[in-house]
Amino acid sequence: MPTVPSTSHRPSLADHTYDVCVIGAGLSGLTAASLLAKRGLSVCVLEHSHQPGGSCGIFKRQSAIFEQGAAMLYGFGESGYNAHRFVMNALGEPLSVVRHDLLYIVNYEGHRIPFPQDIPTFIDTLAQVFPGERRALEAFYGDMTQMYRDVMVETPVYTTPDEADVKAQSKGFLRHPASYLRFLSYLNKSAKTLLQKYFQNPEIFNFFDKMTSTYSYTTVEESPAILASVMFVDNHFGGSYYPAGSTLFLTGKLEIVIEENGGDLFYRTTATRFSLCDGVLTGVHTQDGRVFHARHFVYSGTVWNLYENLLPAEVAASRKTWARRQEPTYPSLVLYARVKADVIPEGTAPVEMLVGNPASIDESEVTAYILSLDDHTLCAEGEHVVEVIGPSFRHWDPDDRATYEAMKAQKTERLLDIMERRFPGFRSGLLHRELATPATLERYLMKRAVAGPKQAIGQHMFHRLHTRTEIPNLYACGESTVMGTGTPTVTTSGIAAANAVLKKENQALYRHDPDAPNVVTVLTPPVTQADLYPDVPQEERPFFVEARRCQFCEHPRCLSGVPDVLRRLAVGNVVGAHKAMQALPEDGTTDIAAAEARCLCRQEGGEAIAIGRLFDFVGRKADELS
Repeated sequence: MPTVPSTSHRPSLADHTYDVCVIGAGLSGLTAASLLAKRGLSVCVLEHSHQPGGSCGIFKRQSAIFEQGAAMLYGFGESGYNAHRFVMNALGEPLSVVRHDLLYIVNYEGHRIPFPQDIPTFIDTLAQVFPGERRALEAFYGDMTQMYRDVMVETPVYTTPDEADVKAQSKGFLRHPASYLRFLSYLNKSAKTLLQKYFQNPEIFNFFDKMTSTYSYTTVEESPAILASVMFVDNHFGGSYYPAGSTLFLTGKLEIVIEENGGDLFYRTTATRFSLCDGVLTGVHTQDGRVFHARHFVYSGTVWNLYENLLPAEVAASRKTWARRQEPTYPSLVLYARVKADVIPEGTAPVEMLVGNPASIDESEVTAYILSLDDHTLCAEGEHVVEVIGPSFRHWDPDDRATYEAMKAQKTERLLDIMERRFPGFRSGLLHRELATPATLERYLMKRAVAGPKQAIGQHMFHRLHTRTEIPNLYACGESTVMGTGTPTVTTSGIAAANAVLKKENQALYRHDPDAPNVVTVLTPPVTQADLYPDVPQEERPFFVEARRCQFCEHPRCLSGVPDVLRRLAVGNVVGAHKAMQALPEDGTTDIAAAEARCLCRQEGGEAIAIGRLFDFVGRKADELS
């Protein structure tokens, strides 16, 4: 059996210098880092967690894959605002996604309201739920669709409003002045004001409340009309998707581009403070004593952490009060469950919203994600994985263990009750369950809330953190910035941050190119093991499949660093896997046979991961690539 390879490339505690340092390996930070690395800049990414993705990440329990947060992804379609497709095409990194037949289903007041991609069919359904509103619904969706086509679809611009190219957008304005003027008129109006121009039935406003709460965690009174007008039609245009094999592949593909282009990713590395000289950011200090220097810095964390912790007090003083006034979205609970497949009846959608109280947003409202309906690789045959996300309006103090554990037990039972009402037999079919609280969110994601500052009137769009901060070489992306909540929007903020750096570097920007080759493959459900690794030679597939069996443990029993190697290999990142092998610590536990004996898979009654065989494969492939 092989031993751990040479550690000559193991990162030291010495200072590091790059062209660009990205703080945070969530979707926005990885997007910015991959686009910049692709253009030849030396890039590093610092991440508090042990793996990439942030809210768009996974964990495993007994070989079942659970999504930590983001599980319903838009932006991969051929039409509509397809920011994810744009990024993958710009990077030239192939990705397979499964397209859901329905966007989702809302269980509302005894009605099951499916959201198809076809808007006329959707209007037919809503007209049955709200009799007498058909004409208003047709007028509303007709106007919003026309405006969306003219402003968002005809000439796609993948950047944030604060970084918009006025000259490029003026062409669209000249073609469709009425649509642009209408869109801009919604800037400081609420979604309710917009809806009141079309509807009189007060019950329909409750329904639209549920739509805005799903998209941006706000009511129609809070939601800016300029954002809601896009939300209401965008998903019908592009559809909703899920990366084949889980979001591990989406973030892993971005990680591939970074590492194949010479970039470095430092996990379990928490940024603690920035250092400045003459008003310019020169370095970021980390909890383990390292200092990372760069000419440009891209920050993808929360606005609160930036001004309260990272920037020097004298620099942040004028902005700290402003940041504290940013109201966060409500905290969330997530119930992760593995259940017997027969618990979920025929006709269930992969995403279902269960509305308890139509008149307000409260803890009776949850969204259930059952993504194994469309992706059979997420768990064993005869099972389903379920993530149940809902708001929590209580204070969670993990230091008061007795109260904390009692609250967890109480809230777990409440969520199970909700699921039992929708899926009779859910409790008896449980194979595994665990609950993540707002304190869990803070621990792993360094976020106070599920989606950063609330996208509400007064703290939306230009009232949020801009791509270019007041510090000339510090840029921002993520949920705290102008684009706000959602995977396509944070991805767009990452594109904007990358382009802002490229502009400073006098390099060509990433822009829409209708002739760019498409590398995104859209699969019809269900996804099976045969759909994974489509470009890998048949004789090599078993190595990638074996790597994906790894539990990717946060605290591995086998050997520290092994999950970092196997997670990369599982998505085809041979270069990154080899680099992670070289970074394994010299701690005396280099016996691979002993590591395999300690493998969690084996201890849970299965077969140990063939770590030695996979390490040999990575070494051979790395030699071939070199």
